[in-house]
Amino acid sequence: MRRHGCAVVGAADTPQLPVSMADDTARDRRALEVILGHPVHDEPWPEGALPAGTAVRVTREPGGHAAWRSEFTGVIDQAMAPRAVQNKHARPGELEYLVRFGTPQHDSAAGGPYRKAMIWDRYLKPL
Repeated sequence: MRRHGCAVVGAADTPQLPVSMADDTARDRRALEVILGHPVHDEPWPEGALPAGTAVRVTREPGGHAAWRSEFTGVIDQAMAPRAVQNKHARPGELEYLVRFGTPQHDSAAGGPYRKAMIWDRYLKPL
């Protein structure tokens, strides 16, 4: 699913059986490749980007755009390298990261629950 310029992975897409982290990453990469229309497995990690595994708080823009119902925590996911935001509202050099949520989240339009999404770095605060 593509929403607000973000690729999102829904909780309903997650099997109920336990899977290894490698299986989860491989499955999510395949889903992202279908959503985005290009391979994501060999993309280099940008220099200076937050590393995979970094704990973050997903924030809301004060008085501005609120893509999510509330603020929450997550982790920078290894399934896809951060990439430059391709949007006229992006800041120069702004990256978007695949973030795995601590708990599934609903967006501000009541969509979801989602377990991961591509989120612009302006909305991420490392913990």
